[in-house]
Amino acid sequence: MERQRKSYTLMIQMNGRRINEIIIDPHYKEKHSDISDELILELVKGMDGKYFEAEGRNGPWEFFSWDRIEYVGKLYRLVWCLKDDTLFIGVINCFRRD
Repeated sequence: MERQRKSYTLMIQMNGRRINEIIIDPHYKEKHSDISDELILELVKGMDGKYFEAEGRNGPWEFFSWDRIEYVGKLYRLVWCLKDDTLFIGVINCFRRD
């Protein structure tokens, strides 16, 4: 079964870089049915104006995570990637934290 990624227009600035597209991989749906694309977009909006240190790199891809994001009284972890010289964030996974 092929997973279809969804693309959304969202303007933020992160790590001093303009981002205008969020691409969400549906991987999170396999184990985290309480998460939605809309929730992920709300969490991504919270990245605006922030700087994050990359946790790893593979060729032109940098990988990041942001843990213990508080939103509407609940905590979440967001995992995403950036590709050199592009204007999008690729959301890999999102889930609730205790």
